[in-house]
Amino acid sequence: MNAKNRSIILVSILAAVALMLAFLPAGSSAQTSHPNASPHGVRPAPVGLLDCNGLSPIQRTVKVTGACSDPRGYEGGRFYDNGHYIGHDEPIVRFLSNRSGSGNSTSWTETLPRDPKAAPTVQTPGKDVTHWFELSVAPWFSMALCNSRSYPLTQPCTPNSDSNAPSATSPGGGSSFLEMQFYAPGAAPFVDNISCDNTHWCASLHINDLECDTNFVCNPNCVEPTNFAFIQRDGVPTGPPSPQLANLTSFTPTRQTLLMNPGDKIRSQIFDADLGGGKHALETRIDDLTTGQSGYMIASAKNGFMATNPGDCTGTPFNYEPEYSTAAPANIIPWAALETNISTQFEIGHYIPCRTVTDPTTLSLGGFTDTVWQNCTGPYEAAGKASGLTDEPTDAPCYPKGDTHGGRAAPNLVTGCANFDSGGDLDFDGTSYWPDWPKATKPTRYPAPFLQQQPRTRGALYSHIQFQTNAPASEASCGPNTLDGCAVPPPGAPGNFYPWWTLAKVNGDCVWEFGQMTNGKSFGRTAQYGTPDLSYFFGTLKSATLPLPRC
Repeated sequence: MNAKNRSIILVSILAAVALMLAFLPAGSSAQTSHPNASPHGVRPAPVGLLDCNGLSPIQRTVKVTGACSDPRGYEGGRFYDNGHYIGHDEPIVRFLSNRSGSGNSTSWTETLPRDPKAAPTVQTPGKDVTHWFELSVAPWFSMALCNSRSYPLTQPCTPNSDSNAPSATSPGGGSSFLEMQFYAPGAAPFVDNISCDNTHWCASLHINDLECDTNFVCNPNCVEPTNFAFIQRDGVPTGPPSPQLANLTSFTPTRQTLLMNPGDKIRSQIFDADLGGGKHALETRIDDLTTGQSGYMIASAKNGFMATNPGDCTGTPFNYEPEYSTAAPANIIPWAALETNISTQFEIGHYIPCRTVTDPTTLSLGGFTDTVWQNCTGPYEAAGKASGLTDEPTDAPCYPKGDTHGGRAAPNLVTGCANFDSGGDLDFDGTSYWPDWPKATKPTRYPAPFLQQQPRTRGALYSHIQFQTNAPASEASCGPNTLDGCAVPPPGAPGNFYPWWTLAKVNGDCVWEFGQMTNGKSFGRTAQYGTPDLSYFFGTLKSATLPLPRC
């Protein structure tokens, strides 16, 4: 890290202390702002989710592999959490509409992909047998949520209202980022790896807040707090979902957790649920159209969801609701690296297969103890590295093939690392950046793709789309004055590959696919992502807004 970046980080941390003091009640001191002494809300436990990135200095994380929303920084710059660069790789299709309700009620019908029958191999990058957990740790659907205790911390937020949109004269209402995340089978247990089990898909309601002001000065103790709960058949969280109180049970599936089979056709819905008595809260629901099972989760105070107080990191029971009425272009989550509201995405760059893993250490997560390895050796690492923004100090968490994590999970299918401790695959040498992606609608050596039908809002289609990716934010070649180096595939990546979106007709349905599919409209393959967006964040590529394409 150069001297300029160190200075920026130091100034940010000092300013964050000032921010914390500013939020304390009269007569309080910095000492009494410690969550164990605060009388102003629900105190954070010693272990929890005060920071999705696991970097809170006052609380140990209970989930080592959090798939977090990627913030942008001050004046469109890169974001640092407690001195650590935070960057993810999130290619999306954004859906736009001026129709009332398009920003607060959306549904998606998709067929979950199947993996090859053969186990993953680690022999020749670009030609290996791969499974979905190696390609994307968390495909998700998104929506902007209303929360005055999240960035920009200056204005109230009125749920379901386009008045919250940021403008030239206003930073907009307080925003949180909903990701309805899906998790592929093959690498359990979920608390310190990627999967619920080896044979099923599962899903969650995952919300990130950002405790930063308009200058991206943040409370370092709770920069990106997270509410999390699995989609459950009975709608009851497995454990406390809040940043303050989340524990091991929050990330341990139960018999009520909705488990879905590869190949199942499902319908996912995100909407503002009527709780009665004039109260509402966000609901995410999945109906498995193949098995007839259903599950749901409501982000309500009754279920234990909490907004985080930006001054002292205490929690306030809270009903999250959609932020906007419509999915108009101006209606975005103003702190996120992606300029979006309603979108479908594949979080990539979080897995590298290995021949062996080295440097074991003991991991303790609120009562769960496991051996985790920190570094990977094998053909992917040996193939070379792109020049990422920062060097990867570790590949952790890593686990060997067959690991049962002390008998808590079925044997892991391949030796590999999830690259979460470094913030992602910052040298772009993992599976995501090789042509190991779906190539046909049925699994071969590669898995089949998701088949996602066009989303609908109250029965209607969205009118426009836009492609985006924030991969360039992690590229050393990319900067506000070096835009030629902001590109996909990442410059210098040994696989020289980046997956793209395709719209195709499959079994009579018009569906979005992601990978290296060529059976429909591919919009120029990687050219579909467009060019750097200097007006918002140089580290994001963004296409022009396009009328909704048809098959």
